[in-house]
Amino acid sequence: MEQQTVDFTLSAGEIEQFHRDGFIGPFDLYGKEEMEANLRALRPKLINTKTSIYSSDNAVSGSTNLANYDRHLDVDFLAQHITRPEITDRVSSLLGPDVLCWRTEFFPKYPGDEGTDWHQADNFSNVAGTKHPQIVWPEDAAFGGTITVWAAFTDATVENGCLQFIPGSHTTMNYDESKTMEYNADSINQVEKDGVRRGFFGYDYRQLQKDPNWSPDESKAVSQVMRQGQFIIFWSTLMHASHPHSGLTNQMRLGFAARYLPTSVRVYPYSTELEEFGGAASLERFGNVLVSGEDTCGHNRFVETTVNGYRFPTR
Repeated sequence: MEQQTVDFTLSAGEIEQFHRDGFIGPFDLYGKEEMEANLRALRPKLINTKTSIYSSDNAVSGSTNLANYDRHLDVDFLAQHITRPEITDRVSSLLGPDVLCWRTEFFPKYPGDEGTDWHQADNFSNVAGTKHPQIVWPEDAAFGGTITVWAAFTDATVENGCLQFIPGSHTTMNYDESKTMEYNADSINQVEKDGVRRGFFGYDYRQLQKDPNWSPDESKAVSQVMRQGQFIIFWSTLMHASHPHSGLTNQMRLGFAARYLPTSVRVYPYSTELEEFGGAASLERFGNVLVSGEDTCGHNRFVETTVNGYRFPTR
């Protein structure tokens, strides 16, 4: 008997909800025990950053956490994760049939860590030292940003720092990404705003505000509690933040974010280096991963899938 393929395409009502709110989910991906077992097997591989495409051998300057970016390019479990149909079917419902994954990041939060400040990202030039946009949509596009799929590799609760969203805020950018933020590593876990410990990994995101007197309406914020093994989908232009880790539990909160775009969007079109958070690394080994459809545009670099992982592009 032929095995039936499960279709995870979003319904018309779910797509309408996403366009209204800027996010949808959470959805189940792994069972709790399954995800915990995957995480135990994953940890030793994450500690070994030598195989990362942004390893210290590939660093241009600074001591940076960039070595843990894009680990889907050297860790099999993460390579499989970003191509799971539970994710790609839903993302393709929103972006169209031809979709790439251009970036993945880990977001750990340890006991006592500050929350992440409210922010939006359109072209991701906000923390790039060169101030070049990292993604460029076609000129006739009605919007920008990227779709983020944030997976809870551990339970995400209010107490340990789960995400917060302001529904419907994705259609208006309150920040000017052409402005400059000053990086200060000493400010990490030292910032308090309106009685809440919130920072942005060594930056002050308020420096990008179009109106310096504006502040987000937190009365509309929702806390996105997720169990281990679930994921949520949201626009990067959605106002989002996270709670501080209260320290009331010893469990870290670990999220894994994968970012998706239509193949028509240009990725790193002006950059040869990834420059963020006080460090820089060469993009020589970077390549996008085609997760759905085909690339008919020809303006992006892709890694090729092989039996043992990916074959990196060469210049």
